[in-house]
Amino acid sequence: MSAKTAETHVYQNIAQAVVDNGADTMFGLMGDANLFMVDSFVREGQGRFVPVAHEGSAVLMALAYAHVAGRVGVATVTHGPALTNCMTALTEGVRSQLPLVLLAGDTPVSNPRHLQGIDQREVVKAAGAGFEQLRSPDTVGKDVARAFYRAQVERRPVVLNMPADFMWEQAPHSAQVLDVFTTPGGVAEGDALDNAIGMIASARRPMILAGGGAIGARDELIRLADRLEAPLTTTLKAKNLFTGHPYDIDIFGTLSTPAAYELIDQTDCIICFGTGLNDFTTDKGKLMAGKRIVQVDVTPTAIGGGLHPDAALVADAGLTAETILYWLDAAEVPPSGFTRDLDTKALTAHPMPPDRTAEGCINYVRALERLEEALPKDRVLVTDGGRFMTEVWCRLSAPDPQSFVVTANFGAIGQGLQEAVGAGVAAPDRPVVLFTGDGGFMMGGINEFNTAVRLGLDLIVIVANDSAYGAEHIQFLDRKMDPSLTEFHWPSFAEVATSLGGQGVEVRNDAELEAALSGLEARKGPVLIELRLDPHDVPRMRL
Repeated sequence: MSAKTAETHVYQNIAQAVVDNGADTMFGLMGDANLFMVDSFVREGQGRFVPVAHEGSAVLMALAYAHVAGRVGVATVTHGPALTNCMTALTEGVRSQLPLVLLAGDTPVSNPRHLQGIDQREVVKAAGAGFEQLRSPDTVGKDVARAFYRAQVERRPVVLNMPADFMWEQAPHSAQVLDVFTTPGGVAEGDALDNAIGMIASARRPMILAGGGAIGARDELIRLADRLEAPLTTTLKAKNLFTGHPYDIDIFGTLSTPAAYELIDQTDCIICFGTGLNDFTTDKGKLMAGKRIVQVDVTPTAIGGGLHPDAALVADAGLTAETILYWLDAAEVPPSGFTRDLDTKALTAHPMPPDRTAEGCINYVRALERLEEALPKDRVLVTDGGRFMTEVWCRLSAPDPQSFVVTANFGAIGQGLQEAVGAGVAAPDRPVVLFTGDGGFMMGGINEFNTAVRLGLDLIVIVANDSAYGAEHIQFLDRKMDPSLTEFHWPSFAEVATSLGGQGVEVRNDAELEAALSGLEARKGPVLIELRLDPHDVPRMRL
């Protein structure tokens, strides 16, 4: 579509083009290459601008917003060091496969020796993100539309590069939107489908595994599982997709319970929908050994990335599940009976480790079990990176996969608080619960906790404070070396949260935990609960 108007400034046209493409929220930090565009987005486009303390935070907030809201996230920064500050966040976005447009200013074309000038295309390429150049004042509508289109179809961040010397030039605005074909595509057919159905029909102990690419196919996968009498399980990215179903055995892979791991070992065919089957999911291939593997994914590059399947279908998860179900019925294939004696409660119960917690510290695992019971059930659950995270993944639930935000796609810590803010903006009527470590909070949490305060978000931050970098602490101990280099005397995070405008509570025992949980009922704005942990008693990562 196209509608021409009178000539306006380029910065106004960029802002209007963002609105034309359906965005009403923008995260960012202003500088001389984007400040007028942001002003126009708010004043003339009636959009909401969320100011951040660090440029990378804008990208992370927009990523979580995209995940929770199911829309394209939008962020903006200025040029040079502002863009390089986004490198880790952009890489996280690429790995998380979320659609995001980053409006990045660039130094004036007319000044090649500008102090902050760098080759921004190469920076973006190094992160794995897409790059779009604002070509001229006359092509603003088309260039912005192209960036939004690519972000959706490529499922990754796309950076729109905006030279600063364009901003005050004038050109007519032309509204442009590239409609994305959103109807599920790819219907399985031919010999590949016949081979897959043959493997499934002959299986005596089949199992259905859903990944992040299949969360839209929940009902179809459940119908297929019911027909086959096959257990249902998910990757971490699809956690809680099948909650409440009697065949649900929770997470598949290194995060499985010992009992679920044994059940997986008994299967003879695993039908995988929307998962790349990475080393964590397959336990480096151990869980797939001796089994027929059917892999279904609408993205061709996902097939065979982790291991070589016995049958591969480049097709939509829901449509493929319906197709398989149709042919099973047509051939009158009997159900497997594999689920008839399943005890899913026993299969999903994670063992409790012995309590060896030092005096003055609270036991981490037992605290998590209590938090699962007491925290708001309609929560959006966000986890930062660190040693603490795998126990949270195993013991804390979310209502559905869209309400579960993982920030560990690049293995970086210090990204959780930023994504929690983005999640809170996307779901303003729901509480957001963030679990972060002490190192991660010091790295990226402190500088944006006040952002959550300024926004008045309903945010509950749980800091797992073992006063150490946990993964490194374990490595020193394993080699019988002194771990003191990994240990830190941090400030009181509870006091820091209070000084930043929130409410902080320190917890060293069960009674203090109960008091903190009781206090949540009267919370107004962000609350931080600091769990003081024994670094020698925090379980290892289950990876």
